[in-house]
Amino acid sequence: MDCLFCKIVSGEIPSKKMFENDDVLAFYDIDPQAPFHVIVIPKAHISGANKINSENSIVVAKVFEAIAIIAKENNLENGFRVVNNCGEDGGQTVNHLHFHLLARRNLSWPPG
Repeated sequence: MDCLFCKIVSGEIPSKKMFENDDVLAFYDIDPQAPFHVIVIPKAHISGANKINSENSIVVAKVFEAIAIIAKENNLENGFRVVNNCGEDGGQTVNHLHFHLLARRNLSWPPG
């Protein structure tokens, strides 16, 4: 499979990991959009949010459990944003389900 994030999971491509368990990997974004910006992914390949179903949705719950742990361990008590882009029109550039966890600045709405 020619998936960038699967190659990061396997160790074929290095990343600056900040959290890992059996199901989830989080690593620092190489082009951060906030002072704290990590990518949180399931280790299992799901191409995007539009491919979540009853057979793989448990991994999404595990991703959000990991996000809560990351937020607590990194003192993100002032808040954070979790972003998922799905499909080309949604701005998804890597076809592996992933969530951007952004914090440590005031994140306006709507995003610009």
